[in-house]
Amino acid sequence: MIEEEPADVIYLDYAAATPLANEVLKAMAPYWSERFYNPSAPYALARNVRADYEAARARLAHVVGGRPGNVTLTAGATEANNLALASVEGHVLACATEHESVLERCVNGGGRVVPVTKDGTIDLNVLKTMLTDDVELVSVGLANGEIGTIQPVREVASLVRKERMRRLESGETTPLLLHTDSSQAAGYVSVNVSSLGVDLMTLSAAKVYGPKQVGMLWHADGIALRSLVQGGGQEGGIRSGTENVAGVIGFACALELAERLRSKEVRRLRKLTSLLRGLIAEGVSDVVFSGPTQEGRRLPGLVHASFPEADARRLVIALERRGVCVGTGSACAASRMRTSHVLKAIEMSEEVAQGSLRLSLGRATSEDDVRRAATAIVECVCEERVRSAKRRERA
Repeated sequence: MIEEEPADVIYLDYAAATPLANEVLKAMAPYWSERFYNPSAPYALARNVRADYEAARARLAHVVGGRPGNVTLTAGATEANNLALASVEGHVLACATEHESVLERCVNGGGRVVPVTKDGTIDLNVLKTMLTDDVELVSVGLANGEIGTIQPVREVASLVRKERMRRLESGETTPLLLHTDSSQAAGYVSVNVSSLGVDLMTLSAAKVYGPKQVGMLWHADGIALRSLVQGGGQEGGIRSGTENVAGVIGFACALELAERLRSKEVRRLRKLTSLLRGLIAEGVSDVVFSGPTQEGRRLPGLVHASFPEADARRLVIALERRGVCVGTGSACAASRMRTSHVLKAIEMSEEVAQGSLRLSLGRATSEDDVRRAATAIVECVCEERVRSAKRRERA
């Protein structure tokens, strides 16, 4: 039985999923109906679809400042991250707050995890000491989707370049690459690969108001990707399988739109998140906000708030009853009902972590939404604390 959605929902979980933008839906529609042809087929109708598909690839490449031939299209960011890390045989260093698709691949392959500071920023001094001769790839996400930390990827790139020079001068031939997962950053931070100084970059359509299960991996010249999906030889033999034409068309449209709206949307969301933080702090004096205190060093539409002596799972249910949808962190971690590795990495105590909510705003979020949501959050936290106190008295 499918539950009916409340008529007036305040959705504050855009970091988990964004709705399909109307422009994106319109661009995709013909490729589900009259332009449904398989782009690998030999006749003219299919060749026309192939041309549209390749044009979309070129549009994606243009947004990131790369060439179309360096873009591999995937079934989402998780596959793109796995493809990036599989491009090397040596050890991998990954930031402790990376997505599970990076961390698990790193650890399972014998790699190591680079610690972060209390605000979630990668510790550059420790990273420098960990760049030993056996390291072939460093993976640092451009922005964290749980506490909002924007990583100093350009500074990481500088360290990587210096290490490359040191290796060349000493006769060490081991290559060294820098990968960044920019899925959560796109639309809020520049994803130009030259400016960032990266060798590989992951993007996801699902985070920029595009379709789910569509992503891409950009790679610099000279990097030989290793196929994870073999079969028909699509995507230059790197990613076999019939091309998701509608999805890729939608991805291109969504990423272009996100880039066009970026400056205006960042300014708007910063005002709303500042308001949200202030209203929550007024109602719950001991709330703990995670991530950098500097506005420019965290994602503009994300607030990570922790409430000591509260249970986040109960808060989520109570807020849903009030028509407010929020997350407790990464949707992947939340689905397994365990404490987030991100909160462990910033050394948050279990008492505080268990009461953590991730509030992420989006294009449809209004000031009225923020005010109503803040009121509901404060009320739910207070009610939850009263309930917990009574339970402790009975015990």
